[in-house]
Amino acid sequence: MKIRKFPLFAKILAGMVAGLVVGFILLKTGNSSFVSDWIKPWGTIFIKLLKLIAIPLVFVSLVKGISGMKDLKKLSKLGLKTVSLYLATSFFAVSLGIGVVSLVKPGSVFSKSESEFYKQKFSTENQVTPQVEQRRPMDFIVEMVPENLFAAAGDNRNMLQIILVAVLTGVAIVLLGNEKTSVFVSVISATEAIVLKIIDFIMQFAPLGVFALLAGLVIDFSGDSAMFSALGMYSITVIGCLLFLGYIFYPVFLKIITKKNIVDYLKAIFPIQLLAFSTSSSSATLPFTMEQSQRALGISEETASFVLPLGATINMDGTSCYQAIVVIFIAQIFGIELSFTQYIMVLLLTILASIGTAGVPGASVVMTVMVMSSVGIPVEGLALILGIDRPLDMLRTVVNVTGDTFVASVVEGKKKS
Repeated sequence: MKIRKFPLFAKILAGMVAGLVVGFILLKTGNSSFVSDWIKPWGTIFIKLLKLIAIPLVFVSLVKGISGMKDLKKLSKLGLKTVSLYLATSFFAVSLGIGVVSLVKPGSVFSKSESEFYKQKFSTENQVTPQVEQRRPMDFIVEMVPENLFAAAGDNRNMLQIILVAVLTGVAIVLLGNEKTSVFVSVISATEAIVLKIIDFIMQFAPLGVFALLAGLVIDFSGDSAMFSALGMYSITVIGCLLFLGYIFYPVFLKIITKKNIVDYLKAIFPIQLLAFSTSSSSATLPFTMEQSQRALGISEETASFVLPLGATINMDGTSCYQAIVVIFIAQIFGIELSFTQYIMVLLLTILASIGTAGVPGASVVMTVMVMSSVGIPVEGLALILGIDRPLDMLRTVVNVTGDTFVASVVEGKKKS
């Protein structure tokens, strides 16, 4: 009899449920110390693994993504227009996520004293650097520039410095050309493949990690039922923002810019969205996205072959919107008041992270660790959302590929006008 293999998201969900059940049982029976001594450490290991791979993933993904834009030399006008549109839609997606989660406040479920207690507890455990209130206007820019690359790579909170080095490296590769940099680019591509395989290993460990983290959080939060209402509001916030992007923002603006019929556009991209939803991978969906865009949307082969692969690399509107919501939601849970500078950092980092996020399931979680670490938010809070992340990941991928078809349609429409 052949044993049926359960998909990873089902295992993670089972781990989440088991963690909650075990945590509540041991809490009620007075065995909280067993969780702290024997279960919670496995969650700590999972978080450390995510932190371990964050910097390598950001660096190699950004370098590869930017160096792959060398076609901009041949198609400078098309390339500039495409990149500008991708950055503009990413900026709107992140701004939407920040605005909605700040307005709805799904994580504001605890009293000020309770939030402060959890903030101190998790900040102490994770050695989060205390927030400095008095800052000079140029500190944000100064801190972006590392004086030692290896020192910057040794702390995830310096991720903005790693991003700067990656951007400079990618631009240098483009300017030097393929002849001088082909060996280095091959090394970067091989390194990315290795990093993605390591992420795959780590995500296989995710069910146990989520089980341990959730059991620990039940003990830490003493079984407070308010957390479940917060997760419900969080899910509604993410789904609402993603549906708005995919089914209102893109179609309406496409109608305004190109006069294309909204219903015809949605019918044409529905098969693409369906495949994206089932695979949770922009990269896996790309070949079909290119074929369907040419056949059903009337996009030329020249535009499709340039705009869509570039979009699968640097345009992740659904992911960037989600990451902004997650970071601020967890900050709200722990009662962490983000400063204006930190909101700007979240905005910039999520846009940059979307450029560096590989189009495969699980990569966005690692990038979220990077953003959270950079603004001093305990990454243990990710345990709260990992169990329900899979269906949201599927919907994020739908928005990602929809954004790609939107930009391709706009670029094609501008070429014909």
